[in-house]
Amino acid sequence: MRWFITGSSAGFGRALTETLLARGEAVVATARDPRALDDLVEAHPGAVLALPLDVTDPAQVRAAVDAALAAGPIDVVVNNAGHGLVGALEEVSDEQISELLAVNLLGALAVTRAVLPHMRARRRGHIVQMSSVGGVVANPGHALYSTSKFALEGASEALAGEVAPFGIRVTIVEPGPFRTEFLGRSLHRATPIDDYADGPAGALRKRFAEDNGAQPGDPARAVEAIIDAVRSPSAPLRLPLGRAAVDRIRAKLQQQLVDLDACAKVAIAVDR
Repeated sequence: MRWFITGSSAGFGRALTETLLARGEAVVATARDPRALDDLVEAHPGAVLALPLDVTDPAQVRAAVDAALAAGPIDVVVNNAGHGLVGALEEVSDEQISELLAVNLLGALAVTRAVLPHMRARRRGHIVQMSSVGGVVANPGHALYSTSKFALEGASEALAGEVAPFGIRVTIVEPGPFRTEFLGRSLHRATPIDDYADGPAGALRKRFAEDNGAQPGDPARAVEAIIDAVRSPSAPLRLPLGRAAVDRIRAKLQQQLVDLDACAKVAIAVDR
């Protein structure tokens, strides 16, 4: 398999790239600054193609995909580039909202759309969308991040049905807390408003600062699970990772069923 990975310089992208190269797989590793991948290129000559890619730049997206395809087919795309944004909805700025959606949502969709004609022509391929437990359960204080991941999940769920007839599969990965740079250098922060400091949004901001580096999830094990899912003939549409993700998603779905049952009679009664 030949993999195309965005955001390969850090976090899950880096861990996935390193694991695949150690297994002898071919990887197109992309990053805003591909010099961050020089050590991998040197250690794995011929196995890794490092390309510059800012997923918010449509021209760079097209150029990176074209350069990758010029060197060979793409079997798997992993849309990993992204970052968090902590802050209540009122606290985040217009600029922060635009930037977050441009990377986490629109960038992933742009890369996906750029590679789909190639996969469709070959009648094969796998698209891995890196979402989050926050793409299923929205935390107060993380509203815009969840917005980006909820939207990515909705688009990807529909996409899975659209491309299944062409032999293309989609997997949405939903990690819980893992020991990556997500709560460190990758986390963007809104300017706090005092009224939110003692509420849920302020509590989340404090918890993120305390948890950085102490998360229970092991990125090395996570990427092994992602690789196994891609290789499985029965890959799931959604792949939660970590006990916290499983527990929180299960609780959310169970509560949704309770809420649905509570309003089902009224809901059904509005039909003619």
